[in-house]
Amino acid sequence: MVRLEAIPEYVKKSLAERNVWPASIKLTAGADLSIDGDFCETWIVITDESLVLIRGPVTSSVSFTGTGEKSRTKARESKSWRVDAFETYPLEEVEGLKVENLASSCILILKTKNGEKALCCFTNSHSRKFRLMAKLLDKVKKGEELVDEDFVDDRPLSYCPKCGMLYPDQARPVCPRCLDKRSIFLRVLSFVPRYKVQTTLIILFMLLSSALNLLSPYLGGQVLFDEVLAEGGKYYGRVFEIILVIILARLLSLLISITYARINAGMTAEVIYDLKTEIFSAMQRLSLSFYSRKQTGSLMTRVNSDAMHLQYFFHDGLPYFIVNCVNIIGIGTVMVIMNWKLALMVLIPAPLIVLFLRKSWPKLYALFGRRYRKSSSMNSLLNDTFKGFRVVKAFGKEMREIERFGRANEGVYSVDIGLGNMIHTMFPLVSLGMTLGGIIVWAAGGTQVISGSLSFGTLMTFANYIGMIYGPLEFMTHIVDWWNSCMNSAQRIFEVLDAVPEVTEKPDPVRLPDMKGEIELKNVTFSYEPNKPVLQDINIKIKAGEVIGLVGHSGAGKSTIANLITRLYDVQEGSISIDGINVKDLAIKDLRKQIGMVSQETYLFIGTIAENISYAKPDATMEEIISAAKAANAHEFIMKLPDGYDTRIGTGGRDLSGGERQRISIARAILHDPKILILDEATASVDTDTERQIQEALEKLVKGRTTISIAHRLSTLRNADRLYVLENGKIVEEGTHAELIRARGVYYKLYTKQSEALKMRGVGD
Repeated sequence: MVRLEAIPEYVKKSLAERNVWPASIKLTAGADLSIDGDFCETWIVITDESLVLIRGPVTSSVSFTGTGEKSRTKARESKSWRVDAFETYPLEEVEGLKVENLASSCILILKTKNGEKALCCFTNSHSRKFRLMAKLLDKVKKGEELVDEDFVDDRPLSYCPKCGMLYPDQARPVCPRCLDKRSIFLRVLSFVPRYKVQTTLIILFMLLSSALNLLSPYLGGQVLFDEVLAEGGKYYGRVFEIILVIILARLLSLLISITYARINAGMTAEVIYDLKTEIFSAMQRLSLSFYSRKQTGSLMTRVNSDAMHLQYFFHDGLPYFIVNCVNIIGIGTVMVIMNWKLALMVLIPAPLIVLFLRKSWPKLYALFGRRYRKSSSMNSLLNDTFKGFRVVKAFGKEMREIERFGRANEGVYSVDIGLGNMIHTMFPLVSLGMTLGGIIVWAAGGTQVISGSLSFGTLMTFANYIGMIYGPLEFMTHIVDWWNSCMNSAQRIFEVLDAVPEVTEKPDPVRLPDMKGEIELKNVTFSYEPNKPVLQDINIKIKAGEVIGLVGHSGAGKSTIANLITRLYDVQEGSISIDGINVKDLAIKDLRKQIGMVSQETYLFIGTIAENISYAKPDATMEEIISAAKAANAHEFIMKLPDGYDTRIGTGGRDLSGGERQRISIARAILHDPKILILDEATASVDTDTERQIQEALEKLVKGRTTISIAHRLSTLRNADRLYVLENGKIVEEGTHAELIRARGVYYKLYTKQSEALKMRGVGD
């Protein structure tokens, strides 16, 4: 029996009473919160056949140890434990588990064929074991044995230095409790001063517009009723003149508003343009591991949706926020001057409104964050489906993809429903509170008009100002929506901008514009995940101009060696040097410029064939492009296309076969003219005849270059100067093809099995 966490005896007893016996249990983990966020002891138990939830009663408090784990006292264990909920889910219906981060806790989601269900909540200190449970569930479902290595994770946990809370996502050192939203907001505003002229004009026009807006109620109220329409008034009878003045004031205010709105629209577009450019540029600087951890949908959301949220804030939020602040201050000042008692009556509901908003904002902020995660997940699913549409069609899995999208879409829908319900409940209640202030003023002011202590014109002016002030005040309640959205988006954007690449260049790197190509790996050890080394103590020395081959089963570490030489990742132990210089000391530009790589994962960009070949050398002439295509045996099929080298490929263009795409990729590497050439299954996607043609071209290409070849078909490595055979991340054999065949070791067995398989398929060796 293997567990993530030991089960207390009182829980064991409750499980046994429900026919869940210790011998059948594979994984267990305890949570400390209910779905509603109350303290509650909940256990998730995975057996050979089912997933079990057992939950105790809700308690008023809970105690924690220094590491955040719940302390269970002997006194507690001696008491009888009541089971409030017991649920069982057959493993055959369970698709998986996932952990979602909330504002200050996490929630465990069960994914079944019928949809998703929230099982329990827990504080962040429990998140690691539940994430591990979600990962190990797949092994249990497949009937695979769980070993000790599956439970080992030596990565230190990261805590917030300010409050001590465990970071919800260990890859993102962001504490939702201590996140300084004001600092983020000020940083967002730091984009604005780059446009001093536009900002100055906008502020000037907004102040003029506000002043004219303040004048209109005074003209249409006190002046019109008390000075124009009332006998003995200063402007008695001059109705058309005062109406003309009111019209001109409003027209001028409108023209000013249009002017600053147009200026603001232009400035906002520039701000967002610069922001998107900075995000994309920052992403280009980040290491490959960053993209391995992130879903494509999440990254697309950061570049597009998050930047658009900031655009909405700058365009529809910030300017009107400033205008309304000025209006509120101006209107409030005028109202106090006119009648301070009535002005104070307007503010009677204000404390209740402020208290209500203070309680509602954190929940609203959390909902916006959850909506982002759901939208990101759906975008990732869409990207995955569109990229794999051929596979979907080939296996007739359209309905399955519709169901997958339906579940993801339902997740977004449920969050939007909750968010919409809260917004459309919260804001009308705030509006009601504001309206009450207006009713109080009408009642008190009307009484004063009847008693003769207040003129009708003054009351009308006051009423107009109330109408004007409630508009900005109501807007200020909706600014929360924009502000929360902006802060969520800004936080994610700044995480990218502030991210430090794992592969970095030294401040004063060694320049090596002309490499010889001598490579040496000394005691190299590397792992993508803790305690699961992909490479162990690798020692390889390659002379300049040599051709060496890397051989081994899938997952042996061959491609990882290529990635380490090109510094897509950095070694964790040992060193890699080129021409006697550690690659960590070299300028990355010089390193990448003189290494050419043809990967088994061929990728062509949207554009013409000529543009794809010249990607490695944008200033290449047409003659150079054609020469590279001929060397890769691609020229012949390219010329058969209707537009030749101008044929567009990719989205909206011509679709090429796997072999054709691979040859264009090889032509790209040939045009790059590298000193070091890495061929990672370069002929994996071509037929036998095409493979022979490419091998002939590559034999000419590798002359004078250091070449590392990773080939699926071992016969293609016969002419290599030396072969390294990898098994489980270690070099187990080394020598030429002939030497390794004579040794009758691992390589001989691989070669013999492959030769027999090829003969059975009628393919010559």
